[in-house]
Amino acid sequence: MAREIYADRARLALFAAETGWNSLVARTLAHPWFPWRAASVPVPSRLLFAPHELRTGDPARASEFYAGRYSFAGKLVLTDGASPFEMEPPSPEWARELYSFGWLPHLQAASSPIARAHARALVGDWIAMRGHRLPRASAPEVAARRVASWLTQAPLILQDADPSFHRRFIRSLTAQVRYIKSVAPNAPDGRPRLACAVTLALASLCMADQTRLMRSAQKRLIEELERQVLGDGGHVSRNPGVLIELLLDLLPLRQCYGARHIAPPPALLNAIDRMMPMLRFFRHVDGAFALFNGMGPTPADVLATVLAYDDARGRPVSNAPYSGYQRMEAGSTVVIADTGAPPPMPLSLEAHAGCLSFELSAGRHRLVVNCGLPAAGREEWRAVARQTAAHSTVVVEDTSSCRFLSAGALTRLCGAPVLGGPGELHVDRSERGGADVLLASHDGYAQRFGVIHQRSWRLSGDGMRLDGEDLFRVAQGEEFSSDQPGRYAVRFHLHPSVEPSRASDGQTVILRLPDGDDWAFTAPGSAVVIEESIFLGSNAGPRRTEQLVISGTARQTPRVEWTFVQLRALRG
Repeated sequence: MAREIYADRARLALFAAETGWNSLVARTLAHPWFPWRAASVPVPSRLLFAPHELRTGDPARASEFYAGRYSFAGKLVLTDGASPFEMEPPSPEWARELYSFGWLPHLQAASSPIARAHARALVGDWIAMRGHRLPRASAPEVAARRVASWLTQAPLILQDADPSFHRRFIRSLTAQVRYIKSVAPNAPDGRPRLACAVTLALASLCMADQTRLMRSAQKRLIEELERQVLGDGGHVSRNPGVLIELLLDLLPLRQCYGARHIAPPPALLNAIDRMMPMLRFFRHVDGAFALFNGMGPTPADVLATVLAYDDARGRPVSNAPYSGYQRMEAGSTVVIADTGAPPPMPLSLEAHAGCLSFELSAGRHRLVVNCGLPAAGREEWRAVARQTAAHSTVVVEDTSSCRFLSAGALTRLCGAPVLGGPGELHVDRSERGGADVLLASHDGYAQRFGVIHQRSWRLSGDGMRLDGEDLFRVAQGEEFSSDQPGRYAVRFHLHPSVEPSRASDGQTVILRLPDGDDWAFTAPGSAVVIEESIFLGSNAGPRRTEQLVISGTARQTPRVEWTFVQLRALRG
């Protein structure tokens, strides 16, 4: 245990030092006196074209902006005629959304002279106040999103603009591209660093006179894609939602290469081809993504747009070994399970302690879910949502299977990465008697409590029955000692549309679905308790729901068997 503590401290110290240095570099480069000479990007004579924007807009939001109502990340600010950039941000999330200009598609959707004039006025305000040097606006991922938004919405901004505004727009855009080029190597690892690479490649194609930038940007793009997009198409962060965001950027980038009559780098094409099937892998029949590792409500509109580019449209793969997920599908029933280790520390700021958790859906209804994260106010819920107890898996001694950096000065510097968690996992997939069988185990509780958790799922060939088993094995030795801690709780969080009620036998729980195709849950020899829970992955915000809980101790009851079965299968 002492060796583990010292190793954690060493890795955390290195990560904190790198994070602090990268933050210092970004602040230095954003300072007004820093000329960014290291990133020579010539001012283009013109913009060649605008990339296609896949993110949809809502014209009603454009009307709200014109009325001075700016609602982002669950916070509303009334400007009373002032520029929104002059207002005090009510939250860091609100500021990031405003400063990223990701809301420009709403003005584009309005498709009116007023909307165009308003977009131009807001961009003019930003240029005049040199907003890109604001602390939160200079975050690499925010700057990258802002430049990509300006490029895609250039026709909206520049239509009917006078030559003076056009020149100021081009100069500001170039300055921000120079900044991103300088800060990209020090951007936070994962999605932010890849976003910088994508934006630089986009700018090099859309701006004239950028031969040198095109070469360096493409090199950086290839490096990041090969490092971050795994062999099965998942993202190295293990967050399913990142795939949607990446494809929203990569698909227009691929089109830009075609518009310039330049062959896209094979790494870009290969990444897109690998990621597309993973969209279907994480998708339930109702269209929602499974809630793992930071995934929140599924953006149905943009997901449908991205899926329209999927030429294969085949059945999802069942095994994603590099990403650490498994999918079982039979009839109209889908089971998606997390069987992977947490990502490396720099990529684990959003990772959850949900090893061996799963989600179960039947037809267009989800039965068993994880709590997920809300679309707004994510930071308020993140600490709770990351815990193992917020997932449909086993919790030992009321402790998460991963250890997170606790609150303190370091969290303000580098967030709350995963310090440790499951390191040795075993996954076995087979078919028995026409049923799909999955067996997995992890050692996330071995060091602290001496317990290995093993879980199995068996999905019948017709999809009408899911049998499961949770087994607790001693990590060292042949049997648990009498004083060894090992209290556990097996949790099955239910979707809010599911209404649980006890059957007349007192042991079975009936799970009523909106369409009447009810299921039953049984756990022979175990007491099943119905407790309160909360579902965060809803477009309507956090919702009350319930969970099924089985409690015991690893020494006295090392095996828990449970079954989900459709009632019509029992009647038949």
